[in-house]
Amino acid sequence: MADLTTLDHRLELGSSPHISGNSSTSKSMVYVIIALLPALIAGCYVFGFMQLFVVAVAIIFAVMTEFVIKKARKKLATINDLSAVLTGLLLGLIIPPFNPLMDRPGYVFVMAALGAIFAIGIGKEVFGGIGCNIFNPALVGRAFLHISFGDFMSGGAYPKLVQTTETITGATPLADFKALLGDAATKIDAPGIMDLFTGNVSGSIGETSAIAIILGGIFLVVTGIVNWRVPISMILSMYVFALIFQLAGMTGGIPPQNHILAGGFLFAAVFMATDWVTSPLTNKGMWIYGIFISLVIILIRMLSKMPEGVMFAILFVNAFVPLINKFTRPKFFGEGYKYE
Repeated sequence: MADLTTLDHRLELGSSPHISGNSSTSKSMVYVIIALLPALIAGCYVFGFMQLFVVAVAIIFAVMTEFVIKKARKKLATINDLSAVLTGLLLGLIIPPFNPLMDRPGYVFVMAALGAIFAIGIGKEVFGGIGCNIFNPALVGRAFLHISFGDFMSGGAYPKLVQTTETITGATPLADFKALLGDAATKIDAPGIMDLFTGNVSGSIGETSAIAIILGGIFLVVTGIVNWRVPISMILSMYVFALIFQLAGMTGGIPPQNHILAGGFLFAAVFMATDWVTSPLTNKGMWIYGIFISLVIILIRMLSKMPEGVMFAILFVNAFVPLINKFTRPKFFGEGYKYE
């Protein structure tokens, strides 16, 4: 029998959580940054290496904004958690690419800087910093740019393979698809599936290549950073909703898969809607969340004058996440039991 007098009977008290692992915020951010590299590389290949500078500007101003705000509030700087770096990277990938042939090419760099400042200052720090924001900061920054630079943000540069001094910017694939609903149907040469997969279409820097985005998504799911329920629920429900509109004869012949591959839908499903802070905590809530986002997107695309609806849809549904969490959380043991 063991000598009880030699045992350590100390009782240690501590706050939850009581189960810990090797994961950390900075490590998780690194994984997401790695997952975004294929999209960044694809964007640089399609639109030119200058896109690296656009993304760099967004990252630098995001980090600087967080540092200045933390210092002004006399709070501990949290630059090392890499959340500001990730926000800048995401924002840089969802704005139009730099093109030296444009009349005002510097617009892109100004937009990247202003968007990053707004994303961190208003989208994140005004709520208290990391973990407290209710809206995706990168999308808040893009919403600000969409309002401030609407004409520029609604278009996109052509891939460098087809750029000329006469054709340097053009409608995005979704804008082309939107035109199919009107009288311009016979004048539109919409991109094919392979162009959408490879990214050889006009659009934002990191949103055009479906292959690059899928590779990043697989990496995040395998490493456990992203719960597969959110992107899968978005993709499946978008296909179903688009198919319903197609069967009703309201899509101008646009196949459902084009709604998934074109625009920012796939990028948002993998990298934006899956944000830990602004997405539901429960498995059931994630399904509801993903379906809700896709429903809002398809309604905007089909019934409004805007060709795209991803940004507004996610920000809109972000506001419902606390409600989704409340009604989908599992009951505590004994909850609801009526004592006699």
